[in-house]
Amino acid sequence: MTDETAGRWRGWRAAAETALYGPEGFYHRPEGPAGHFRTSVHASPLFAGAVARLLGRVDEALGRPATLDFVDMAAGRGELVTGVLAALPSDVAARTRAYAVELAERPPGLDHRIEWLTEPPRGITGLLFANEWLDNVPVEIAETDSAGVPRTVLVRSDGTERLGEPFSGAQAEWLARWWPLPAEEGLRAEVGLPRDEAWAAAVAAVGRGLAVAVDYAHTLGARPLFGTLTGFRAGRETAPVPDGSCDITAHVALDACALPGGRVLTQRAALRALGLAGARPPLALASTQPAAYVRALASAGEAAELTAPGGLGDFGWLLQPVALPDTAATPLAALLVDVPDHEEQ
Repeated sequence: MTDETAGRWRGWRAAAETALYGPEGFYHRPEGPAGHFRTSVHASPLFAGAVARLLGRVDEALGRPATLDFVDMAAGRGELVTGVLAALPSDVAARTRAYAVELAERPPGLDHRIEWLTEPPRGITGLLFANEWLDNVPVEIAETDSAGVPRTVLVRSDGTERLGEPFSGAQAEWLARWWPLPAEEGLRAEVGLPRDEAWAAAVAAVGRGLAVAVDYAHTLGARPLFGTLTGFRAGRETAPVPDGSCDITAHVALDACALPGGRVLTQRAALRALGLAGARPPLALASTQPAAYVRALASAGEAAELTAPGGLGDFGWLLQPVALPDTAATPLAALLVDVPDHEEQ
């Protein structure tokens, strides 16, 4: 990062865009995102297995097309798409075209069946899955001034901030609709309009099937008073400094992103609907098949982490069906049809 850039005041959206995706940005570091933070994909192969089952349900709902697409958005180093291919039944894997969408270069040794792209292909028939993508789509930060007016937060590359101009136009409308700030000095919000637009563009790439976004999330009526902007470096949360040394992330207003027909539920509810319960194996198994018991116990522990309240289980899943036939008679209905509230707690 040049001295000129370092001293420049910019909105957080432009500053984070450079810090994350610029030539010297965080996402071009050789260690990759997994060197700095742990997602559900890294927590357990059970997650990729659940996504593979979801792809199988989409396949069934589509009538088992001759070619089935799986698109891994913000693929990192291809960990999820690799795990999904490994978990698919052989007959489904033989029909599956796998894509990894990522700005960084293709990692060496990646399965030759995976096509590496910088944007999703058009006309997808199958499943587009975006795990922790939208939280890294940079947005402007709003903060109320002494008069209670939301203003743009400007930042330098060392993390120093000051207030800029009041919001206007589409961004002001988004704030008023999706994150209205009380007229109290110092309250903050993340203006998620770029994420809404990014998600709409991703969904538009799906011709028939399902698009899913999984992320840290909040909904209208429960927005955090001071926003969620933060950084991660070497596995630890840190101050968000837009100099390329750390990940810069903020939770996602998934309800604002949702297009007509979309549904938001918790990861806990979604994974349970996909057969991931995290139940402890019966103790009797320990005496009859001790090795199997240890394996089942480890699996239960991993499933429990993926569905834990206060942790990964609280992530939001936004499911957006596209030109799907009636799914009521298929296993996909368990995810696309409303379930009782207690199932999502």
